[in-house]
Amino acid sequence: MAAPTPGCNDRAVIRHCVLLRFDDQASADQRQAVLDGLATMPAAIAAIDRYEYGTDVTGADGNWDLAVTADFADTAAYLEYAGHEAHVSLITERIKPILADRAAVQFELTG
Repeated sequence: MAAPTPGCNDRAVIRHCVLLRFDDQASADQRQAVLDGLATMPAAIAAIDRYEYGTDVTGADGNWDLAVTADFADTAAYLEYAGHEAHVSLITERIKPILADRAAVQFELTG
């Protein structure tokens, strides 16, 4: 169980966390296309309450290339996001072609 998070209210929040590792042949343009696509998600999908993403700044051996976190009011809102056409399109068209590995978890925050 997570400790209370500053800024959370008394309702449960579903947090979605994804780590992506791109293959060695992924070009700078392909990587930027993923970032550009991620930037469109909050406006495209009303179910998203909070959305943050960023690339690894250290380049340390074994680190993932990109992390994404998104908060949703409940599991239904997360599932709406997961199946939304804009999200599925981003994954299919921009992420999967350069994806080497992925890790994800969805968990409940309360605070």
